[in-house]
Amino acid sequence: QVQLVESGGDSVQAGGSVRLSCVASGYRYSSNCFAWFRQAPGKEREGVASINSKYYNTNYAFSARGRFTISKENAKTPLYLRMNNLKPDDTSLYYCAHSPYDGICPLAATHYADWGQGTQVTVSS
Repeated sequence: QVQLVESGGDSVQAGGSVRLSCVASGYRYSSNCFAWFRQAPGKEREGVASINSKYYNTNYAFSARGRFTISKENAKTPLYLRMNNLKPDDTSLYYCAHSPYDGICPLAATHYADWGQGTQVTVSS
């Protein structure tokens, strides 16, 4: 059974930075999709960034490009999301997600089978 545990959420001012971590365990395949999603109250869950654990190719939402960086060095290291130049619109509950897959990882929530419990990021103006 795959378990995902996020941490690193924080309250920061606009322009600040936060690094989220997700420790993943219990997955077996060599090629996996890992992704970060976010969901603000009253809004749909939105894909932010994804990475394939075998090919290390990444995929970013338009809102994240140039500001956010997703990374996972190897099977033993956590999944990270480095977020720079944060804006109040980035305020949300951020989730880590996983699914076994051999290809470019999509940013659609329906693709992912496993989810963490979320970590809150709040950006004040």
